[in-house]
Amino acid sequence: MERGQSTHCLNLFSGPKKRIAVLIDPDNRNFGQLEVLINLCNKAPIDLFLVGGSILNEGTIEETIDFIKSRSTIPVIIFPGPSQQICNKADAILWLSLISGRNADLLIGRHVEASFKLKASKLESIPTGYMLIDGGKPTTASYISFTQPLPQNKPMLAAATALAAEQLGLKLIYLDAGSGAQNCVPSSIVKSVSTHCNLPIIVGGGLKTKEDIERAFVAGANMVVLGTVLENNPEVLHELI
Repeated sequence: MERGQSTHCLNLFSGPKKRIAVLIDPDNRNFGQLEVLINLCNKAPIDLFLVGGSILNEGTIEETIDFIKSRSTIPVIIFPGPSQQICNKADAILWLSLISGRNADLLIGRHVEASFKLKASKLESIPTGYMLIDGGKPTTASYISFTQPLPQNKPMLAAATALAAEQLGLKLIYLDAGSGAQNCVPSSIVKSVSTHCNLPIIVGGGLKTKEDIERAFVAGANMVVLGTVLENNPEVLHELI
């Protein structure tokens, strides 16, 4: 595929099929363990890899994407923290706007700084409304972003936030309890957002069991993201899917 040709990765998030993504944090990499996980994903119904993290040492994202691409044909989409995580080697990037907080830097400021770099990259950019949901303990994402997560007991607030994102023209909603969350995003929030908003919904953070995944799908999620649960024990993947 030539550089600049659209890969239409946005289509991976829509439609009736329920999908599963695996999140890989380049800063937590152990290439031996990562190879085991990639091989397991190649055999399982994994739809895409998300690569990125809140903190990233320079150069690690390119190296990690290269490693994945050399061992799998599963699409790789960047899940960025800092804007320097833009990398030509991926298939697309979730261009996140932190709509659950009131930090203007993460609503538009960082995007302005990186706009020409993203344009030059020719990556497929997928505008995504990113919403942090309280997962029971502070997370790296809330600490780095200087924002408070949305309360678990306010499903209509979550729905109103997602609906505003849809009205502003964003293409996806990402409900995230954060890496290593004690609790996953409540079904009540997923259901409320899916009822009032027509955008595809991604749910991540704190998903530890098959039942957690099933509840998210039943509530209206189009895709779930598995991350921390696989970092220390990739073999658990076959139990979750």
